[in-house]
Amino acid sequence: MDIVLVHELWSDGSSWLRVIAGLRALGHSPVAAQLGLESFDDDVASVRRTLATVAGPVLLVGWSYGGAVIGEAARDASNVKALAYVAAFAPAEGESVSELSRRRPGSLIPQHVVVAGDYTYIDRAHFGEVIAAELPAESAAIGASVQKLTRIGLDRTAVGRPAWLDLPSHYLLTTADRAVPPALQREMADRMGAAVTEIDSSHAPVLTRPNEVAAFLDKACASA
Repeated sequence: MDIVLVHELWSDGSSWLRVIAGLRALGHSPVAAQLGLESFDDDVASVRRTLATVAGPVLLVGWSYGGAVIGEAARDASNVKALAYVAAFAPAEGESVSELSRRRPGSLIPQHVVVAGDYTYIDRAHFGEVIAAELPAESAAIGASVQKLTRIGLDRTAVGRPAWLDLPSHYLLTTADRAVPPALQREMADRMGAAVTEIDSSHAPVLTRPNEVAAFLDKACASA
């Protein structure tokens, strides 16, 4: 099964590099989509373009905001056979990422998001604390320095009928997450009927626990 990976806000496809290495070691040939982070619809279109380059069958994977994107992009994509969510948002029809993010307390993003004109980023001094608490300080500083600016309002788009209503879903729940509260993750995974795997990780296991993320995705492929 082919694997297509979709990143979160304030990042790009290279955030999956270590997971890709782990997946390749397990015999997979994953592809990472590149989101523009200018509009939700453009990001969905970008994933669909990437899906068109992969014959399939496909496990479509979303991290954080990427979860909302895959739920939309996989609709009517015949080569997508299963979905996997990594600490990801999974809005139901009519919901948005922004709405879901306010449903449960515990996220540090509101305290540390910085507005720069029409764009946002995470305060570089607090990037590690918010996104990847396990990273060494120097690695967190590097992660903070390569953030991709995200257009304001991108996360306010209400989604249509999500593909998780029709496809098997798998959820990697990060129990030490300070960006997407674990209680919110559990609520979304439960209503999807997703197969849940818990990991003692911050919001960015793709950076801090890549081999475990790769193993989770390998298992999802095997059961699809």
